[in-house]
Amino acid sequence: MELPSFSISFSLLMVTLITVVLTKLISTVYTQYTYWRKRGAPYVWSMPLLGTGWRLFLRRISFPGYAKFIYDYHPNVKYVGIMDLATSTVMIRDPELIRDIAVKNFEHFRDHQSFINEKIDPIFGKNVFSLKGERWREMRTTLSPSFTASKMRCMFELVSKCSKVFVDYLYDHPEFSSTLEAKDAFTRYTNDVIATVAFGISVNSLEDRDNEFYKKGADVTQFGGLFRLFKFILFRMNPRLTRMAGFSFFSRDTVSFFRRMVSDTVKTRDERNIIRPDMIHLLMQARDKDKPATQQMTIEDIIAQAFIFFLAGFDTSSTLMCYLVFELAINPEIQDRLREEVDRCVAEGNGKICYDTLLKMEYMEMVTSEALRKYPPVPVMDRLCVQKFELPSAGPGYKPVTLTPTDIVWFPIYALHHDANYFPEPKRFDPERFSEANKDKILSYTFIPFGLGPRKCIGNRFALMETKILIAHLLQRFRLRSTEKTKVPVEFSKVNFSMNPDEGFWIGLEKRNV
Repeated sequence: MELPSFSISFSLLMVTLITVVLTKLISTVYTQYTYWRKRGAPYVWSMPLLGTGWRLFLRRISFPGYAKFIYDYHPNVKYVGIMDLATSTVMIRDPELIRDIAVKNFEHFRDHQSFINEKIDPIFGKNVFSLKGERWREMRTTLSPSFTASKMRCMFELVSKCSKVFVDYLYDHPEFSSTLEAKDAFTRYTNDVIATVAFGISVNSLEDRDNEFYKKGADVTQFGGLFRLFKFILFRMNPRLTRMAGFSFFSRDTVSFFRRMVSDTVKTRDERNIIRPDMIHLLMQARDKDKPATQQMTIEDIIAQAFIFFLAGFDTSSTLMCYLVFELAINPEIQDRLREEVDRCVAEGNGKICYDTLLKMEYMEMVTSEALRKYPPVPVMDRLCVQKFELPSAGPGYKPVTLTPTDIVWFPIYALHHDANYFPEPKRFDPERFSEANKDKILSYTFIPFGLGPRKCIGNRFALMETKILIAHLLQRFRLRSTEKTKVPVEFSKVNFSMNPDEGFWIGLEKRNV
């Protein structure tokens, strides 16, 4: 007798759900089409739901190519409006406006966009990159002393030892190094560096190729594949609902591994009073029981900072190393000049490379800076608007635009670095751009490989140190050359949101008689 009533109720429920979903879809599409047009700003056309980035999500363009496409779409304006999925976003093209937003008016744009907060995922949401507001400021203040030049000096020997062990292995195994896929090799090096410097664990990933630490690192840094792309879009559109559905951005097994590793290390060091000049020790030192409970660094905070340090260092630092050896291999005259500097500095240091020796290598600094210009760690850097801010007119014929909280700002790092107005012949690898005579000619806020302002990458000193010491040790022992597998020029992947080519980085290493 109750079936007709139940059937009617169920039908009403389905009609209501469908109506709500359709209303939401229509509202989203309407916003994507009209948001920037209503505000009188230059903009790029958006595809329904996927927004301006439809070429990216359909894998018709690489992420750096997408950033450059937007940057070039309106070449004579200060900024361009886009829809990043359903999020209103503005790409800032003008260096002075970038300064105004990132430095002068930092309090209006103090946070990064984050689709995973600490309630949804404590490890990913509590790291210094993802934290917002006062929580970010407190953590940044706590961590900053850990990344000073003096702390880099303390960690230098650990990094140098990893580098030497790595290069010695390549020298002793010519069957492996004569034709080398650099990305695989250098991620193993950065894995070993982070294992020892951040987690206090000695690993040799070239020798023990299937060690658990490396496998977990490879898992968290793989953003290719349709399933990962699908999860990324779901987390961006509705992270809470995605989490409730049982999805996690990183595999639970991998997160549990890092949680267990850091927790056990901290517990052991506390119990045995172990002191080691690494990241875990610096984070443990940052604990201050005299602070209010809300400001004290907990074990979850330590795990989160160690995890983001690993995530950033594993992939981005190794990619910088790949592009450095790639450019040295195809530019032998630059390689020879850099090797001469390394040999000279090593001779002056009685056969050793110390921290001060590395700082004296001026041409090394020039070559590394040019690699960062041509291949920055990330194509764009974002900021989240947290207070209303009025942008000036983008150019003649356009109105000033008021940004409101939840609007996103992009700084187009890759596109600025490849703008011929700022860097003539941008595709040419030319370290002389950063010589003493020329570097002051570079327009401010056009070279920003590690971001800028108070939220500039906190680990940039460490990344440069581990990169330079590896290149120095490599050039001491080898000559770098291109092989039949070396692809020139590099074509960025359309599958991964990264600066890597799909076919890898292939170079050859020839032993030097030293």
